[in-house]
Amino acid sequence: MGERVALITGSGGEMGHGVLPRLRDQGFRIVALDLYDLPETLGRYCVETVRGDIRDEGLMGDLVQRFAPDCVYHLAAMLSAHSEADPFMAHQVNVDATCSLLRQCEESARQKGRPVRFLFPSSIAVYGLPDAATKVEAGAVEESDWNHPRGMYGCNKLYIELFGTFLGRRAGKAGEPGVDFRSIRFPGLISAETLPTGGTTDYAPEMIHAAAQGKPYSCFIDEHSRLPFMTMPDAVQALLDLAEAPPESLSTRVYNIRGFSPSPAEIRKRVLTHFPDAQIGFDPVPSRQAIVDSWPADVDDSRARSDWGLSPEHDLAAAIDDYLVPALRKRYDGD
Repeated sequence: MGERVALITGSGGEMGHGVLPRLRDQGFRIVALDLYDLPETLGRYCVETVRGDIRDEGLMGDLVQRFAPDCVYHLAAMLSAHSEADPFMAHQVNVDATCSLLRQCEESARQKGRPVRFLFPSSIAVYGLPDAATKVEAGAVEESDWNHPRGMYGCNKLYIELFGTFLGRRAGKAGEPGVDFRSIRFPGLISAETLPTGGTTDYAPEMIHAAAQGKPYSCFIDEHSRLPFMTMPDAVQALLDLAEAPPESLSTRVYNIRGFSPSPAEIRKRVLTHFPDAQIGFDPVPSRQAIVDSWPADVDDSRARSDWGLSPEHDLAAAIDDYLVPALRKRYDGD
């Protein structure tokens, strides 16, 4: 059997920066798609890079037919804050384009006689708790709890979770190749390599990046609100581990994962141990606070730990002390 082929959408984003080199190290031939030209640092891992829109069915169909990917990492998405601002565009990007790609992967699987493994980054935005008090009472929620998203981004992600799971179950019942759908509900992700891009959980990386640059920062949610987070290296490792897990080991097709669950005040306290002069304040934005209040304070990731060995390296202290601060000091030194 020759090299496996991986199609990566949204390859120039935060997660793509970690996924591409790791897949190349695993021996994959990588076809990368993004709205913008990939930097050479990423393009060198690929057999082909394509600048294009995932809503372009002709383009996506051509890539799937030409390369017959063994797996697809569908990283492209319109993020939460932007999805709330333009829900119709969000539906086109996050739902319509994804459903089209799933259909094309299913057709490819039937043609080549083996499943296409489809990795789908979902989000804690699929949860919808009614208020902050219920959020505190709920504690660490399981995958089946509170699946009533209040925001467009969460609605989009939850639908694709359900649709992808349905396609995989249908193929299994029919005894024919189809889409081997696998999804992770990512918490807030913190990266030292790329800049935050407007997500609702980006207050954490924004706070740390601002402190490293000596810039004041005003956090847009209340200092006591709590959400689960994870470092980008741990998130990439989790996605790759799920991708390689034997199908028979999976008790579900959608998994919670988390690294730590701090409040903004706890993040601020840890940041100040490294940047004592950092100016970090709190000025909650009601619309964004309402979204955060509907998301869980923590998630139960026991299924991921037992089914495919989730084991994050970083807690809050390690994330800031060992991962973020050294990288950001180097990045912003002299700025």
